[in-house]
Amino acid sequence: MLEEDMEVAIKVVVVGNGAVGKSSMIQRFCKGIFTKDYKKTIGVDFLERQIIVNGEEVRLMLWDTAGQEEFDAITKAYYRGAQACVLVFSTTDRESYQAIDNWREKVEAEVGNIPTVLVQNKIDLLEETVIKNEEAEALAKRLKLRFYRASVKEDLNVNEGVFNTTSSNVTNQSSSNGREVITLRPNKQRTKKSKNPFGGCSLL
Repeated sequence: MLEEDMEVAIKVVVVGNGAVGKSSMIQRFCKGIFTKDYKKTIGVDFLERQIIVNGEEVRLMLWDTAGQEEFDAITKAYYRGAQACVLVFSTTDRESYQAIDNWREKVEAEVGNIPTVLVQNKIDLLEETVIKNEEAEALAKRLKLRFYRASVKEDLNVNEGVFNTTSSNVTNQSSSNGREVITLRPNKQRTKKSKNPFGGCSLL
């Protein structure tokens, strides 16, 4: 198969405790929508979107993993093959903040040290916050991770921040490593182009 018939695909796992906004974040990025109704992820969900990174078409495959312990055996299997990770905690949930170290260890146990960003979600809920800015920044500094404060509801730092930065980190790493961290797969868009700006999204 010719190289021009292949596309760059990046698998990104989004992890963190339940109800921190992982599913909403992916829905916002991939479909441009937000819903306040919470629906617990059972196992994993999958969405994808094609974007431009450093002038190149990249298909992001976003894996939304369950945040409850009873799904650990299932979700750990889906970490394998991930090329990037988004760690999410909620500004209204201290336990989710305290669990970040554990989530990172789980991912690294399966895939090693991959490009990772840390996200503090729900920053629009100012009156409900239980995490001080200094605490969040200290966590990011200790883990040596790029850090974003985000609001999925207000669409703050979801598109231009979290996922675009994650994609750039992976493609930049692949350039320095001979593209060995990038997955190439058949380019379905060569035979069918969508006019919908969110047409690159699909649900497994």
